[in-house]
Amino acid sequence: MLCWTDSLEIAISLEETSPDIDPKTINFVDLRQLVMDLEDFEEGQSKCGERVLEAIQMNWIEEKE
Repeated sequence: MLCWTDSLEIAISLEETSPDIDPKTINFVDLRQLVMDLEDFEEGQSKCGERVLEAIQMNWIEEKE
């Protein structure tokens, strides 16, 4: 089960499920939806804020490189 605070694990999952998406150019609305669509993600959007999405995005960029 993934939660919003699991930014590295989420980033790894996003890289595996959406390798064609450039994490440097994705907007936070789309990023939030991608995370919530992950199979292992079981938390609602209530605990999702800009800082959380930034952490996920930064980890995803690092995973891509």
